[in-house]
Amino acid sequence: MRFIDEFRDGKLATGLAAAIRQAARDDRDYHFMEFCGGHTHAIARYGVTDLLPPSVRLIHGPGCPVCVLPVGRIDMAIRLAREAGVSLCSYGDPLRVPASGGLSLLKAKAALNGKSGGGEIRMLYSGADALALAQQHPERQVVFFAIGFETTTPPTAVLIKQAQALGLRNFSVLCCHVLTPSAIASILESPEVRRWGTLPLDGFIGPAHVSTIIGTRPYEFFADEYRKPVVIAGFEPLDVMQAILMLIKQVNAGRALVENQFSRAVTRAGNRKAQQLVSEVFELRRSFAWRGLGELPYSALRIRREFAEFDAERRFGVDYQAVEDHPACECGAVLRGVKRPQECRIFGSVCTPENPIGSCMVSSEGACAAHYSFGRFADLAVAS
Repeated sequence: MRFIDEFRDGKLATGLAAAIRQAARDDRDYHFMEFCGGHTHAIARYGVTDLLPPSVRLIHGPGCPVCVLPVGRIDMAIRLAREAGVSLCSYGDPLRVPASGGLSLLKAKAALNGKSGGGEIRMLYSGADALALAQQHPERQVVFFAIGFETTTPPTAVLIKQAQALGLRNFSVLCCHVLTPSAIASILESPEVRRWGTLPLDGFIGPAHVSTIIGTRPYEFFADEYRKPVVIAGFEPLDVMQAILMLIKQVNAGRALVENQFSRAVTRAGNRKAQQLVSEVFELRRSFAWRGLGELPYSALRIRREFAEFDAERRFGVDYQAVEDHPACECGAVLRGVKRPQECRIFGSVCTPENPIGSCMVSSEGACAAHYSFGRFADLAVAS
């Protein structure tokens, strides 16, 4: 297939669905976790689960970068604007993630902006906009709130190197970049997440954009050590369905390999130039807190000392303080995969995209937001 509409073709989807039904054995169930917010959105939007036999269950994992941000990290960003008086620049989705005291970056923005002499919070579409703001306003300290998995880390590294080359003394980064393999490992073994319960897992639908950067090699450990097959899949519905078929065939054959369905964009080695850039600017953190997964060792990045002047945590002395999630919110269990969004007692009533109580209802890649937009009416039909 060469064109995007072919990856959404109904006839091809019908054929793939028939092949999945034929491959799935009658004497067993299959549990596959998709580890990418883009996959979660595509599965909900195109009704992929409706095309699968009952024995094949898809489980949402912690693949949404906005969803895994803990409350304490949002609080750090708010404190930088309110107490350090910086111009905090953020992408749109993090602005709506609930923080402590009924706040969010969006609510803090409304309270701050327009006041003279204080900080401000701005929404932007690119980190380059934050760098341009620092150039245009040398009298202000500009902080870029950098979040995301391995996909968005190289652009942040570019920003830091550009700031160094330009000699900017009023630009820094609040680094919240996290790593996919560490999250997969935590799902499989970390005792810190046992309070959410455990679940059967037969394999993983590996992330697409992340894998264009890191390649398929990092997943080989999970196939070898845990005997869990991994299939890297593209974002389109037929990509996901083909990956499911590939996983079923592996499970039936008793194999555990890393296969690359997304070969049109992903290689085994990944993007070496991007990897080199990231390793030049960043290093591993000893520990980092994830929403729903707790403190995970070596699961995130921090800015190297060679670039310390562009590290907002060092420059402004702002520390992370752990904060519990809302007591009624089940985001932790949803991110862990042990609960479905509709099993949360406040889903669709108190917690909606217009009034998110938990982070999974904020981004379109969040499991709760995706199910609210595309799946909740199907729930009602089943219930009736």
